[in-house]
Amino acid sequence: MKEIFCTIGPSSLNKNFLNGINGSKVSVIRINLSHTKIINLKKIFKKIRKYTKIPICLDTEGAQIRTVFKEKKFLKLNKLLKIDNDLKSRNLKLYPDIFDKLRKGFILDVGFENLKIKIIKKKKNFLVAKVISAGYLDNNKGVHIENKNIKLPPLTKKDLKAIEIGKKSGINHYALSFTNSHKDVLFFNKILPRYKKFFKIETGNAIKNLSSILKLCNNILIDRGDLSKDINLINVPVAQRKIQKLATKKQKKVYVATNLLESMVEKSYPTRSELNDIYNCLELGANGLVLAAETAVGKWPLDCVKMLSAIIKRYEKENKK
Repeated sequence: MKEIFCTIGPSSLNKNFLNGINGSKVSVIRINLSHTKIINLKKIFKKIRKYTKIPICLDTEGAQIRTVFKEKKFLKLNKLLKIDNDLKSRNLKLYPDIFDKLRKGFILDVGFENLKIKIIKKKKNFLVAKVISAGYLDNNKGVHIENKNIKLPPLTKKDLKAIEIGKKSGINHYALSFTNSHKDVLFFNKILPRYKKFFKIETGNAIKNLSSILKLCNNILIDRGDLSKDINLINVPVAQRKIQKLATKKQKKVYVATNLLESMVEKSYPTRSELNDIYNCLELGANGLVLAAETAVGKWPLDCVKMLSAIIKRYEKENKK
């Protein structure tokens, strides 16, 4: 049976949605720690448990750089901006603090709205960067450094606190974001030895080390969004097929995320290409599909679950023949 993971957020943390998914194909409710404050975790657990017993999964921030910025702002081509590590300033900062690791020439690809900035000067207390591709700068957006590789620990301090809260609250499912190697898998297995774990494949390093990663885990999740930033968008279809083929061969479960029903964030119906993409994922051997923005912040969260369930049922009916 194919599964659905749905991400909880402002659009879905309510009685109507949580009651509505009971008895559906939703097998996991995902909490994205990149967009959830630690102080709110217990309240979120309590709200979910009030209406459903579907398992909750804590999805860690993992080894990703994110922006710290106080306002959403469109940056034009060639605009100069400062980057520092002064929490009191209104300049761009990065989390976790990697100020000392940044150098002149680094290119930062920010979020999913085309923004790219290049560091052109480094001073003692700040960096000067130039916009080389115009786009929006906003708070808490993922940052990929195009031409350099900065090593980060597999979990943030926030992740570790959240996991402890999760353990004490009876949460049994956890996902490691930005799994890069078998060492990350060993680390996550060590701190969560008796729990169900998902290892997210969303970097070029993860693809290079996929065989060794698969030896140590039972479930992987392909996040096509961040993967597209790391290996280039045009390479994602080929990479997805290679990942699913190898995982299926090794009898590991594969889950696929990102843009499955992206148009339904705003509209009440999907595009034909989205339906075709979903069906292709299932034909390639996906054990489950992950709704993210569609259910977290979209206007039609329950309709998204119903639509995805309908496609899965159609696929299963066709493949019984």
